[in-house]
Amino acid sequence: MRATQDGRSAVRVPLLDHGYIELIETWGSDQRIIESARMSTGKGFLGWGLLAVYICRRCNKEIPKEEVYEAEGGGSGHTGCWSIVDVNSKPGDEKLLRYLWENQHATPFEFGGMVVEVKAPIMVFREWHRHRSQGFNEASARYAPLPDENYVPAVERCMAGGGHLTKQATAASGAQALTEPDALAWLAELADVYEHAERVYQSGLRRGVPKELARLPVPVGRYSKMRATTNLRMWLAFATLRTTAKNPAAQWEIRQYADAVGELLAEHFPRTYAVFAEGRK
Repeated sequence: MRATQDGRSAVRVPLLDHGYIELIETWGSDQRIIESARMSTGKGFLGWGLLAVYICRRCNKEIPKEEVYEAEGGGSGHTGCWSIVDVNSKPGDEKLLRYLWENQHATPFEFGGMVVEVKAPIMVFREWHRHRSQGFNEASARYAPLPDENYVPAVERCMAGGGHLTKQATAASGAQALTEPDALAWLAELADVYEHAERVYQSGLRRGVPKELARLPVPVGRYSKMRATTNLRMWLAFATLRTTAKNPAAQWEIRQYADAVGELLAEHFPRTYAVFAEGRK
């Protein structure tokens, strides 16, 4: 955790071996989505309906919904001592929120959004930048050299392959099935490549080669930083294509970042993200 210039506490979520994602700011809310949807009627936000609350009779504390079934089986120490209280079967504006999403009335979801700072390998940014519905500002190696930080995947990541794309490539090229010794050997070669690339990069800088040319040997495994911003509608489109829950075929590395984006959206737009997570794409 670090402090920002305006006094906020900023939490960086570590990702991969040197990366992170950090929330910079959000705007709007689930309530603002409802308000924008009702511009024609002028009703505004009427309120959320009450949800079921699970209370332990023994300790008189609320049990999270996801632990209720554990409570029934004794898994969380609340065996037979919970009850449902304060149930209101009449839904509030969450009904409209669900209707908007499920019927593709997407414009109201543009009245919320988020800015994040991301440190990731350049290869992840190449995939991320395909989402041209976002605004990006990436650190430029024209002005400051990139730190010597490179992505080194774990052996387990190498052995996991890349899904159907890897299988197609293997069949087409006649490559042999990857073994753990071969994966370790390749990772050692990768480390050598990283070391050589950095040596050539630094040599160019010392010799006075312009920074925009000295960076030519920098590999796509090198870490870079950027800020990304867009509205909630477009963040949900990103989550549809890149999160593990919605698209497990997406590349593993970018799924780690997309899943972290999803966690931030769930925290700051909880009702919207719940509808998104439960429903169709």
